[in-house]
Amino acid sequence: MVSARLASIQESTTLKISAMAKKLTASGLDIIDMGVGEPDFDTPKHIVEAGCNSIQMGETHYAPTGGIPELRQTIAEKLSRENRVPAGAEDVIVTPGAKMAVFASVQALLQEGDECILIGPSWVSYEPSVAFAGGSVLWGKVDENFMPQDIAEVIGPRTRLIIVNSPTNPTGAVFDRGVLEEIRDLAVDHDLFVISDEIYEKIIYDHEHISIASLPGMVDRTVTINGFSKAYAMTGWRLGYLTGPKETMKWVIRLLSHSVSQATTFVQRAGVAALQGPQDDVEMMVAEFRARRDVLVRGLEELGIPCSKPGGAFYVFPDLSAYGGGDLFTERLLKEALIAATPGSAFGPGGADYVRLSYATSQNRIHQALERIEKIL
Repeated sequence: MVSARLASIQESTTLKISAMAKKLTASGLDIIDMGVGEPDFDTPKHIVEAGCNSIQMGETHYAPTGGIPELRQTIAEKLSRENRVPAGAEDVIVTPGAKMAVFASVQALLQEGDECILIGPSWVSYEPSVAFAGGSVLWGKVDENFMPQDIAEVIGPRTRLIIVNSPTNPTGAVFDRGVLEEIRDLAVDHDLFVISDEIYEKIIYDHEHISIASLPGMVDRTVTINGFSKAYAMTGWRLGYLTGPKETMKWVIRLLSHSVSQATTFVQRAGVAALQGPQDDVEMMVAEFRARRDVLVRGLEELGIPCSKPGGAFYVFPDLSAYGGGDLFTERLLKEALIAATPGSAFGPGGADYVRLSYATSQNRIHQALERIEKIL
């Protein structure tokens, strides 16, 4: 027996493939895992030490649902300084992972029957979050470089929300100021809210990250979400945060108080260290991701596989329509080349011809993957 609403939610494709890759590796197969959305770097030592010290100090008890004051203040200062999003500590909520921030804000903003626009292809967990809130998804089109196109055409009388993710998972596209201003104008003209998922903001190449909440007219209709998993290699720590209109934050707090209670107390101390400490590790990681991106994109192009060069994140989204589409090619990659990847169909109807390849693995493994792909072609 299960509720109809929960039964309508599909398992996360990315986590499913990651588990499959780990299982195959454990069986003795040499699997190159390009399906996982996780940096392959260790959490910087000063962050680890801050978490360990917190445990040693006895900070293993309940904390406020919204987060410890020191972390909320540090995040507010970061948002004001780096993102030009005005926020005080009281406007920030800390969550166990940015995914929980997405889920909670969607539940707070959508009524039963409301519509949410996803700029496809989009991250696999947005649509289930909308469905769980009783809403439905409208898919906004993108051009060949995965930039939003003609979003106004899908807005209807029940449309209430647009989710913006830049840099984008799965395409790595980065929305420039002009694109964000167009979305801003639509939100203002049609009285829509925006959720801006900025989890990849630090992993960006040759582009400027712009928070849509910093644009005139948007701070009171935008929920800005971020976290520590990607920039600080803290995926397993589960630490995220959000800020937005006070009325929305009030209901997010209530949902968290009846579900997860809070983010882990000593993990929040590690978050303070991440934001206040040296950023050398972040810069090193981004430089390595850039080098890996260039190796992978160049290699795919030499194999005759069309691939837009991503401006951020650590994914490429090559077009495999000439080889039977994303689902078929993903299956061939695993069976014939022992490469775990994610089919583009997992990211919405616009991704069926594509495969998401994560370059959160070493350059050596990327070269090996390209050699294996060449063989099956």
